[in-house]
Amino acid sequence: MAELTTVVVPDIGDFSEVEVIEILVAAGDEVAAEDSLISLESDKATMEIPSPYSGVVKILKISVGDKLSEGSVILELELAQGETTAAKPTVEEVAVAETSATEVVAPQPAVTPTPVEAPPLAPPPVNGKRAHASPAIRRFARELGVDLSRVGGSGPKGRVLKLDVKQYVKTVLAGGDTAAGGSVIPPVPVIDFTKFGETEAKPLSRIKKISGKHLHACWLNVPHVTQFDEADITDLEAFRQSSKEEAARKEVRLTPLVFIMKAVVAALKEFPQFNASLDPEGEQLIIKHYYNIGVAVDTPNGLMVPVVKEVDRKSIFELAAELMEISGRARDGKLGPNDLQGGTFSISSLGGIGGTQFTPIVNAPEVAILGVARSQTKPLWNGADFEPRLMLPLALSYDHRVIDGADGARFITRLNQMLTDYCKVLLG
Repeated sequence: MAELTTVVVPDIGDFSEVEVIEILVAAGDEVAAEDSLISLESDKATMEIPSPYSGVVKILKISVGDKLSEGSVILELELAQGETTAAKPTVEEVAVAETSATEVVAPQPAVTPTPVEAPPLAPPPVNGKRAHASPAIRRFARELGVDLSRVGGSGPKGRVLKLDVKQYVKTVLAGGDTAAGGSVIPPVPVIDFTKFGETEAKPLSRIKKISGKHLHACWLNVPHVTQFDEADITDLEAFRQSSKEEAARKEVRLTPLVFIMKAVVAALKEFPQFNASLDPEGEQLIIKHYYNIGVAVDTPNGLMVPVVKEVDRKSIFELAAELMEISGRARDGKLGPNDLQGGTFSISSLGGIGGTQFTPIVNAPEVAILGVARSQTKPLWNGADFEPRLMLPLALSYDHRVIDGADGARFITRLNQMLTDYCKVLLG
């Protein structure tokens, strides 16, 4: 007869009374050693509890919402043939564990919680097997309403990665999984506009189709926050105007954008988390020690974002020349793949067109983007009276998974200071 053992919560550090947020197995399931059994979530972390042995789940002892600690009983497991427990719990240890679990789950006498019927954890897996994924990926899937049992894993041993979840969502949105059990974004209703008047169908350009899909994916996958500010660029503009003659001799056009690029790089060096990307699992931040700035360019065929490489190593005039050259090739449709790759941070400037503020979309896998609108002369109080100052509107959008609001405020404030007193950038 196969040996029956009790699986309890192992040492989980300083955590106690941790809530069960997901049960990954059911009675009758066959599990291998190290397969995840349940997910626990505290106020600080999410963790999965693995099976110490191979075997078949006989009896589950817990439910979603239970609070467990080290030693709390999870389930009864019938060990696989040939499997033995190196240190099988004694009857007394199991009894203590059962009592511990009962004490944790039992309500306090003074509080009588209202019974709530727990929703089903997951519909039966379509492939007969539970999904293998990390806690971060399970949380990401829950946020999107995705049933992980329907997602094919491309990681080691079929592990579901974040890219797999994203691809699944794209497939569902495209109508590729009509039997999807999870909640997805509802499609926009299809309307016959000709019923209301004359229409004309104009195909989108290839660039707009490509950039549109990318922006849509960025908006869906990145939790955006936008921080606004205004920088006093009166002195910077005076310096730019005084440098126009030298720029003309070098046959370059010295735009405000060039100065903004240099100031951004100086700020990125102080705040490296803005010059970074999340890894595919969303568990590590990849800090980049190079500074390649993507610059949004309005072209006849749509928006393009060519990348100016090694901005930190180039002078103002070198950047001005390169910006003219790469923007011209973008408008002529002559950019190569290398011109559009390798960016670490992007800038979208609408200063030459107009507007007061806008919210730029983060150009993933980057984690932040700066939007610049048209500068305006405004009255600014200097402590004694109002004086006219040239103010530049700034809008910093960032990935809230990586950047907190406080860091966003610090970054844009520091950038503001550098643009106001540009000598700090030139001496940096």
